[in-house]
Amino acid sequence: MHRIAPLTLLALSALLLPSTSLGAPAAQAAPSEDWCAAIGKRLGSVPAPACRSLGLQAATAVSGHGHALMWRDIAPPARKVAQTGKAPASARRILLIGGIHGDELTSASIVFRWLQWLGDGDSEARQYHWRVIPVANPDGLLSNPPQRMNSHGVDLNRNFPTPDWDSDAHAYWAKKTNRDPRRFPGQKAMSETETAWLREQIESFKPDVVVSVHAPFGILDYDGPAHQPRRFGHLNLNRLGIYPGSLGNYGGVAKNLPVITIELPNATSMPPAKEQREIWDDMLTWLRRNIAGKMTS
Repeated sequence: MHRIAPLTLLALSALLLPSTSLGAPAAQAAPSEDWCAAIGKRLGSVPAPACRSLGLQAATAVSGHGHALMWRDIAPPARKVAQTGKAPASARRILLIGGIHGDELTSASIVFRWLQWLGDGDSEARQYHWRVIPVANPDGLLSNPPQRMNSHGVDLNRNFPTPDWDSDAHAYWAKKTNRDPRRFPGQKAMSETETAWLREQIESFKPDVVVSVHAPFGILDYDGPAHQPRRFGHLNLNRLGIYPGSLGNYGGVAKNLPVITIELPNATSMPPAKEQREIWDDMLTWLRRNIAGKMTS
């Protein structure tokens, strides 16, 4: 079982103490005891009580192994709306996704961490309407050992319905990856429940930007129309290009939607707390300059 380094776990566990600031709204169902217990066992950095305190709710869809697909909407607080005179619907929308690849444990852990920070009503982040999906691939994360793919052996980040999927996805997989099973794109585009559900979130939530967290390249990647970010924390921009079926291709190219891909330096050991904060703060600065008002080219 992959677990984050003990010292990191201790520090993060202290940070992720249960909080009532993000308690589940009355109309939402709290995450199941089993789901949070399983996540806590696998990540270590997300104790089950902290997970339950974050106000996550289960989607109607479930993963191939029947695990819940959990998410949380966080709109600007009422007093922020009163100050700005804007209706909640006018707030810019940010879709934040972790754990598309199940063996990139830190990509889920840091999204849980940032979800807690969103509980601060005075935070700059609360001017936006957030939809947060900390674990997009629960089957991969909860496999023993954790695996990149979902329970059907499909790389979800090669399964989005990009315009080039039918013509290129399998050819790319065969020629460029030598049929690497970790990068299998599926039998057809959007064949997987998890991918279809993520696409539904994009279609229904209509985000102004998508932020997807990965590991372990230790860089910042970007696809889309807005002014590209140069640096978040110690992560420098290094555009990797797009792949048939990737979220960057689907969102950034096909949908003309800004997609930021944060690649943490390590898949199983979290960045120091200071670096977590710097990545977050730099992301908020970029959002303020490029998304909060009219997007710049």
